[in-house]
Amino acid sequence: MTHAVEERVETLWAAATAGDEYAAADAALAALDAGMPMETLLLDVLAAVQSRVGLEWAAGRITVAQEHTATAVNERVLATLAHHPSARRSPEPGRGRITVACVHGEWHAFPARLLAEVLRLRGWHVDYLGAQVPMPQLVAHLHRTNPVAVALSGSLAPRLPAAHAAITSCQAVGTPVLAGGAAFGPDGRYARLLGADAWAPDARAAADLLDGGPPCRTASGRSAGEPPHLGGPEYAALTESAADLVRSVAEELAQRVPELAPAYAERRLGDPAEDVASIVDYLRAALYVDDPELFSSFAGWIAEVLAARGIPARVLLLVLEALAERLPGSPRALVMLEGARDVARRHRTGDHWTRR
Repeated sequence: MTHAVEERVETLWAAATAGDEYAAADAALAALDAGMPMETLLLDVLAAVQSRVGLEWAAGRITVAQEHTATAVNERVLATLAHHPSARRSPEPGRGRITVACVHGEWHAFPARLLAEVLRLRGWHVDYLGAQVPMPQLVAHLHRTNPVAVALSGSLAPRLPAAHAAITSCQAVGTPVLAGGAAFGPDGRYARLLGADAWAPDARAAADLLDGGPPCRTASGRSAGEPPHLGGPEYAALTESAADLVRSVAEELAQRVPELAPAYAERRLGDPAEDVASIVDYLRAALYVDDPELFSSFAGWIAEVLAARGIPARVLLLVLEALAERLPGSPRALVMLEGARDVARRHRTGDHWTRR
């Protein structure tokens, strides 16, 4: 990162975390006036600030409200830049049409919006459909517009089953799929597993890939309609019982750690049941793609997030143990839960509450 880019990142970061969208927009426009290319501003400055928002939230250095405020400011800056005269370019002949959409249930739309604007800068005709696009509506859009490719974004692993359905449905109407976002794994392993025609780690890589032409349809050998259940019976059973499981584990947690709810309230963390639900969702995703590493990585991440908020690691261990007790007939889930418990034990430095 060059010194000029670093300076712009710090200026925009200060404005975004202060909730000052006017100062943030002025900072972005000043960068353009100083000669910074629009794509650099989008991908090396604005994207870097948004990524920092997530990291600072996870580390407990900003609140949920501050994270939402900064994200809203960054979205307004992105909209301002999208309407800047230097960004208004007519599609280039022969470039074709690209649909950019988030999978159903995915509300993290910022990466997809960045990609849409970069593709417009590079001369593509872009249809940006936004966050959490239901599969039937996505397919109907493809029938109406006949794009050369769909860029499908997913940030959270629990969205992988929905991504699988979307990939299969898009391909069934003859449209190749470029997958991107953290949900598909740092190396794109889940994009390949779910049959995507191509994968890119970020917006610049996706745009570069498309510059070489739309991805070719892969010969997946799958029939149209519902995709096969990669997760098998354990995934199906856990999906069916998830709500009851979350409620049961949350109730046990409240009984065994009565100080937990007051601690969450004091720290304005919401409800412990929300974290239990997230753990179950990630276990379901790991079962779907049959990858214990997905769940153990999540366990390490949530252990760090809880620790940053003063919640001891024994809480995570209790949840994992309670889940294992309730899933005796799920051998793959039990293996994943034990791996996650090993991770949680390594994060366990004590059982005492810390003040923040």
